[in-house]
Amino acid sequence: MTELGDIIRQEISVCGPISFARFMELALYEPTFGYYERQAKQIGCQGDFYTSVSTGPVFGELLAFQFADWLQELGSRVTSPHSTADEVPAAPHSPAHSLESHFQIVEAGAHDGRLAHDILSWMNTHRTAFPQQIEYVIVEPSPARQGMQRKMLSKFTCQIRWVPALDKIPATSVTGVIFGNELLDAMPVHRIGWNSRENCWFEWRVTFVDGGFRWVRMEASSEAKSSASTYHDPTLPTELTSVLPDGFTTEVCPSASTWWKRAAQKLQNGKLLALDYGLTHYEFFNPSRSNGTLRAYGHHHVLSNVLDDPGAVDITAHVNFTAVENAGVSAGLVTIFSDSQAGFLTGIFKRTIDDPDRFTPWTPDRLRQFKTLTHPEHLGRSFKVLAQATHQYSDRRISSGG
Repeated sequence: MTELGDIIRQEISVCGPISFARFMELALYEPTFGYYERQAKQIGCQGDFYTSVSTGPVFGELLAFQFADWLQELGSRVTSPHSTADEVPAAPHSPAHSLESHFQIVEAGAHDGRLAHDILSWMNTHRTAFPQQIEYVIVEPSPARQGMQRKMLSKFTCQIRWVPALDKIPATSVTGVIFGNELLDAMPVHRIGWNSRENCWFEWRVTFVDGGFRWVRMEASSEAKSSASTYHDPTLPTELTSVLPDGFTTEVCPSASTWWKRAAQKLQNGKLLALDYGLTHYEFFNPSRSNGTLRAYGHHHVLSNVLDDPGAVDITAHVNFTAVENAGVSAGLVTIFSDSQAGFLTGIFKRTIDDPDRFTPWTPDRLRQFKTLTHPEHLGRSFKVLAQATHQYSDRRISSGG
């Protein structure tokens, strides 16, 4: 057994069966042996999975183009109409505890820093006034990952600040964009099942027997009960619950909605953006998902048992975008886009075609990257995008280009 497996086994021996949320937290984030703490290459053809970032720089450049337009629009509301497209106007008055620069781009879940590198490279080349006005903030609790990011981003050090947690950013101090790419799907989830006889949810917890980790069906913990009630019971009609088979399994992720709500509270004015694997609320109850969306990946293969080899494989579950969107609305945000990644990126692409002088030329290689990002057989359909805005910055919804 691996060192991490032994750590989990010892915790079970002391505490009894643990929630899968706790198992996933240790498997991915244990400070020494967790999957995301390892220095081994995890992304790309030599790793365990592909991401939008690993297709090439076009993904980051399209996001940079969109961010630049958002910030330009935000600044233009409080300055004279004589600002040019390459100028970043001064930000509106901010409270004394605001971050230092006029505008901020805050990225959480920056992994090795490649996406930040692509965004900043494009900004420094195509929006030359931006580096003096924008601070790029990376939220990263792991010293090991911070080290990888600092190495990747060494030429942009003067433009970047690292914070170990979202809570280190003061409330209403961000004027700009807060975003996460494949962030929420890596947050620990509770795995719950439907008890058709008692018409309620139970919890699949993790125990250790016969030399391995196994699922055990138990009464839901108070946190899992609260999560199931929040995300399922009040909105599931009896027509659905009456036909859910016994043992129908899904996941709930209170940490994703909590994080989103806290991020919303950091915005004074601007946008909150997520790009991730995800579904709407009712899509989780498609009969094809009777065993949930929980997956483990190793060497580009879906593994048969997510409990095997903790720390050696990636673990993920689809994001409940309905729950996340509701969390943002409860924090005072307005939804301006909720659709596929294909629709989101195609809308940006169309604007680069309409105004080619403001974007990098579309070479055949760059068009191939774009096709991978947007084609339904690749990343275009499986990834969803949610964008929300503060009320004073929400009058322009983003039209889908797909």
